[in-house]
Amino acid sequence: MSRATPSNSSTPGSPTRTGSGRAGGEQPAADRAYQHVKAGLLDGNYPGGDLLSEGEIAQTLQMSRTPVREAFLRLQAEGFLHLYPKRGALVVPVNPAEAQALLETRLALESFAIDKLAGQSTDALRTVGRELLEHPACHPAELPDATMHESDRAFHAHLVTAAGNPVVADLYNTLRDRQLRITATARTHETSRRATVAHQHTQVAEALRDGNPELAKTRLREHLAHTAQALGTAGSTFLTPMNEG
Repeated sequence: MSRATPSNSSTPGSPTRTGSGRAGGEQPAADRAYQHVKAGLLDGNYPGGDLLSEGEIAQTLQMSRTPVREAFLRLQAEGFLHLYPKRGALVVPVNPAEAQALLETRLALESFAIDKLAGQSTDALRTVGRELLEHPACHPAELPDATMHESDRAFHAHLVTAAGNPVVADLYNTLRDRQLRITATARTHETSRRATVAHQHTQVAEALRDGNPELAKTRLREHLAHTAQALGTAGSTFLTPMNEG
């Protein structure tokens, strides 16, 4: 069954002009359609297997079908949609193998960041830990659902950026959209899952604050393994939590 974005979930402040023209500083309609649909993909409102209707989304956004079609083509190129002429756009399900590979990549990059901080000084490690303990991702009750996924990603990005390697930070940032989509698939908006994720974030931050890089990496591995479990993947030896010793 085809789905369209609920009318009350359109981007705040989005213009409601029909067509793809611009008036003054108005955002191009194709860009608005792209951002609108992509937001639904990343926050889990459009789960894998959904068939999106070009006409219904155009009606919701009060624009012609042409900019919506352009948005669909862009999202197909990014791997989010698969277009079927005269039928709509299928939301491509998250591939378990891809999700596992992404989580393994995150573990490698974030573990590197912890080791690099530890190599700089214990004070550097402790400072980042204190900063992360104040991060919204450790206090999910204060976050609306719409920003929970982005906050989760930002928590980990802060750790990677703090290590001071711009190449690693840039590489990590290229994973942003894929991270957000997988996080949404892991249902971090659910109350019980949000509480668990926040607790795991806090454990990582506390280990850093206490100057214990090995424990921080163990907590990080446990956190990512739990995400893999929530996604229904089989996991991997690389993600299996190790004994703290």
